[in-house]
Amino acid sequence: MIVNHHDPSVKKRVRITKLYTFNGLNKVEVNEAGIGEIVAVSGIADIHIGDTICSLNNPVAIPFQKISEPTLSMDFMVNDSPLAGKEGKFVTSRHLRDRLFKELNTDVSLRVEETPGVENSFKVSGRGELHLSVLIENMRREGYEFAVSKAEVLYHTDERGKKLEPMELAYIDVPDDCTGSVIQKLSQRKGELLGMSPINGGYTRLQFSIPSRGLIGYRGEFLTDTKGNGIINSSFEGYEEYKGDISYRKNGSLIAYESGDAITYGLFNAQERGTLFIGPGEKVYAGMIVGENPRTEDIEVNVCKTKHLTNTRSSSADEALRLVPPKILSLEQALDYIDTDELLEVTPKSLRIRKKILDHTARYRANKK
Repeated sequence: MIVNHHDPSVKKRVRITKLYTFNGLNKVEVNEAGIGEIVAVSGIADIHIGDTICSLNNPVAIPFQKISEPTLSMDFMVNDSPLAGKEGKFVTSRHLRDRLFKELNTDVSLRVEETPGVENSFKVSGRGELHLSVLIENMRREGYEFAVSKAEVLYHTDERGKKLEPMELAYIDVPDDCTGSVIQKLSQRKGELLGMSPINGGYTRLQFSIPSRGLIGYRGEFLTDTKGNGIINSSFEGYEEYKGDISYRKNGSLIAYESGDAITYGLFNAQERGTLFIGPGEKVYAGMIVGENPRTEDIEVNVCKTKHLTNTRSSSADEALRLVPPKILSLEQALDYIDTDELLEVTPKSLRIRKKILDHTARYRANKK
């Protein structure tokens, strides 16, 4: 018999057809199992994490261990870019919905909600950026194609109506000569230094209390500031009063002006404006982000621009153009990079960053408002 852990009065009679124990990575069929053994069963169609399988003579549910609530959320939505459907196997909202709700059967700390008033979009909440990025990576390996928004923290409200936000306790080991830059960056992100002590090998251990949103997008900066020698670990501490606004990103983006294939000539002119994320031959579309601008504003660049040929100018002159190797972003780096008005397009083969509003005129009007 199965007893539901949420409502012990809900009981269902079931029949177990096979019982397995584990020998290494292999399952071995047995007739009975003892106390403490990890087993697998078959024959039960509808069972959820926390439910108790018990005897008919004593149908009592075991108390369920409380799971920490999610602290971050992302919007998962159907990919609607001009390159949609060309690389993924599962691209529709029905495919996306079925896969996300299927994940709830095995992931107890995940929450999935249909976004009210927005079609083909689902709000997915988890325990942190790593938790959600693992789900995204698994889905793209399975052939799913979709888009995700920037991670946002989940706020609470106390009995007095004050806004509360999740806090993290961060332990950071950095080389002694890098402590200043790390303390400065985390202080700008509303972090509070709780302790600082020297450890072996010329390192210093810093202890910070910092809002969860203060760590979003910081790990890339942290690796740069510590020259790859820093170690950061964080754990959920609880909810505290809202600490104030944080500016997520100080750099602007280089945005593709038109659709087409990236050309060496266009990329050569664009790389003077900042760091490129793509190389020659890659397909781009208007509104797609192709690089990072060191300044704060967004700039549109035409990476599809070709050289006009005349009697005195030939295409062979392009051989003299030297492109800086592009900065290829991993999934975690791309999730850290995107801002609130941008999306990450995820396909089995590609990761593309784009503006939510692709049209230049409509984007200008929205920013003006």
